[in-house]
Parts: sequence; structure tokens; C-alpha cells
Amino acid sequence: MIINCVAYEKGHRLHDIQTEEIGDYLGQPDRFVWVALHEPDEAEMARFQAVFGLHELAVEDALNGHQRPKLEEYGQSLFVIMHMITMRDDQLETGQVAVFAGPGYVLSVRLHPGRGFAEVRQRCEQEPALLRHGPAFVIYALMDTIVDRYFPVVEALQAELESIEDQIFIRGTARRSLERLYQLKRQTMRLKHAAMPLGEAAGHLSGVRVPTLCHKTREYFRDVYDHLNRIEAAVDTVREMTITAIQVNLSMVAIDEGEVHKRLAAWAAIFAVATILAGIWGMNFTHMPELDWRLGYPLALLVMGGACGWLYQRFRRAGWL
Repeated sequence: MIINCVAYEKGHRLHDIQTEEIGDYLGQPDRFVWVALHEPDEAEMARFQAVFGLHELAVEDALNGHQRPKLEEYGQSLFVIMHMITMRDDQLETGQVAVFAGPGYVLSVRLHPGRGFAEVRQRCEQEPALLRHGPAFVIYALMDTIVDRYFPVVEALQAELESIEDQIFIRGTARRSLERLYQLKRQTMRLKHAAMPLGEAAGHLSGVRVPTLCHKTREYFRDVYDHLNRIEAAVDTVREMTITAIQVNLSMVAIDEGEVHKRLAAWAAIFAVATILAGIWGMNFTHMPELDWRLGYPLALLVMGGACGWLYQRFRRAGWL
């Protein structure tokens, strides 16, 4: 589905155009066309492939929503895949944006539900001096917006980790904390898999060998690269702290199990003493004079109760009960 199809000249918006009119604006100096698509079908992509001369492999990747973030060059044209990561109801939602850019055109293809980029177009149109750089600045604006949307996700992951850490040492929460920590680790890795390859792409667009299309926007991509480095550092910190928290949580589980084992062992020892004494006096030997005493039975109970009570006090002092 076509969201927008707009022609620009010297950084200023001219007007919306029809698909059939795109060819009239291609190849003209200081002009380019910016087309935005949302979940197009193969027929629609084939139409724009013919209009812009897109490479068939890039078109195939744009229609596949499970590509790794990357940057590819096809002659004077660029093909960029970026992942949109947003947090909704404590769950990460992932989408994909594929951007085709070349002399005189930008084609962005958004797959899966997620926030659109209407504010990106508005931002670019409010900065005509920067939009004069053409398609390269549009790539930067899209990439910068996607990266900026990573920061709230990082903050949400950090807040979740702090919440879990507050629960780790509360008795009875070990299993639930372990489940939350594992989920947090998975979410952290998903964000890292989106940010790290995109950082490589931004580094390429701001490095020594910059594609011809992006010669005048190298500094802007360097800013995106710096932001991605910050995000990667924060994600690595969350991941390391999550692993540490998992180890601490497992240790707490082992400690809790050890406490249970100590209690069971203490009660087993107490009852073992009573069982031994009862077993001795339950043997039917002829020469057991205490069996004939009138006070033998209460004395036996007193001895067993005293021994069990003494052991109980010893285990209580040792912290086993």
C-alpha cells in the first residue's frame, strides 16, 4: 500500500504525484521522489522495481520480513535494512524497514505493524537546507529516528532488571524471578541483534570509503554511529548484569533447597533417636530388668522426650530449624 509519493526540489516539497508521474522527475538535477510503502505485495514491488531499476535480490530481501540489518551497494544505489524495536505491554515488537535510495529517488518499505514515519517526513520538510542533500539525508533521518526509538526500549529493559533485582532476595520469588530474567535476556539479545549490524552500516556510511550518494552526509551518519555505540554499551551492560542476576538467583535457589534439606535432616535425626530407643526397648529379650519396673514406661518416654528436646534445641541454635 502506498503511504506517500511526493516530489521534492532543492529541499522543498513540490506536491504529491502519481506512480505514473515518477519517471518525469527522475534524472532531473536537484529533484528527487520519496515513496513510502507499507506491506506491499509482489505486484506492487515489481512495479516500483521497474520504475527505479531496483536489483531483484534487494527487492526479494525487502519483501522478506526476517532479514538481518545490513547495507548493500548496487552501483550508485544503496539498499538498507533496519529493524524497528518497540516495547508494548512488556513485550518487544519487531518490524522491518527497507530503504532503496539512488540518484533522484528514495523508496521506503515498512513491514509488520508498528509506528510509521510521518514525523520523519515532516521533520525533513521543515529543514529544507538539509533536505537539499537529497536521498542520503532521508536515509539518515529514517535511521536516526529508528535508533532514537531504541533508547526507550533500553530504559525499559534497565527498569525491568532493577525491578527483578529488588525481588531476588525475597523468599519464594526465585522461580518467578528466574523466568523474568530469562525473558529479559532474550529481549536484550533481540535489541542487540538489531543495533549491532546497524552500527556497522552507519560506520560504513561515515567512514573512509563513503558511497557517492552519501558524501555530503558523512557527519550525520557519524552521529547515528555514536548513538548506536551508546546503545550497544548499554545493552551489553544490561546483558552482563542479567547473567550475574541469573547466577545469583540460582545460588538463592540452591540456598533455599539447602535450608529445606537441613530441616529435613534435623527432623530425621530427632525422630531417629526416638526410633532407636523405642527399638531397643521393643526387643523381646528375657533379661531386660527395666521392662519389669513400674516406672519403666514413663521413664522411657521421659528419656526419649528429653533426647528429642535436647536435639531440637541444638538444631535451633545451629539455625537448622
